[in-house]
Amino acid sequence: MNADLEREFSEFVEARSHALFRTALALTGHRQQAEDLLQTVLARGARHWTRIRTGTPEAYLRTALYREQVSWWRSLRRRREVSAAQVPEVAATADDTATVDLHLALRQALAHLAPKHRAVLVLRYFEDRPDSEIAEILHCTESTVRSQAARALARLRDLCPKLEILTIPKEAVGR
Repeated sequence: MNADLEREFSEFVEARSHALFRTALALTGHRQQAEDLLQTVLARGARHWTRIRTGTPEAYLRTALYREQVSWWRSLRRRREVSAAQVPEVAATADDTATVDLHLALRQALAHLAPKHRAVLVLRYFEDRPDSEIAEILHCTESTVRSQAARALARLRDLCPKLEILTIPKEAVGR
């Protein structure tokens, strides 16, 4: 980075770092983590200053703050370990085994459904989308979505009798 660009970046940081720090503090909740987050993002911003200075650098850096914080959350979730003097012994109960069996049976039954039936069930029950939105996504009518859902649920019940314990209210089927 040449001297003019470095001066321009330093002026930007001096003028906007307080606002960016408040955003980082709101994201992390801790002063030291906010400082680390802001420093990480500003260091990357300095490397790319020639590209980001022509647009809206503050908006770019705020977005970078959000994305970096999410990246940190994800990495903490994967790396978190808990130390203990003794490893607790947890016995698997019959309920745990039944739940695993049910999940495996459901997975196998879902694999035997037609792709459109699976799509309707995933959009409706997993993503909790309304029929109108599902119809728009799948390029069909709302009545087609409802009939596909009913057929898919009936087929699931046929493929996996164990699913009888999972009762789906009639209101949910005909919504």
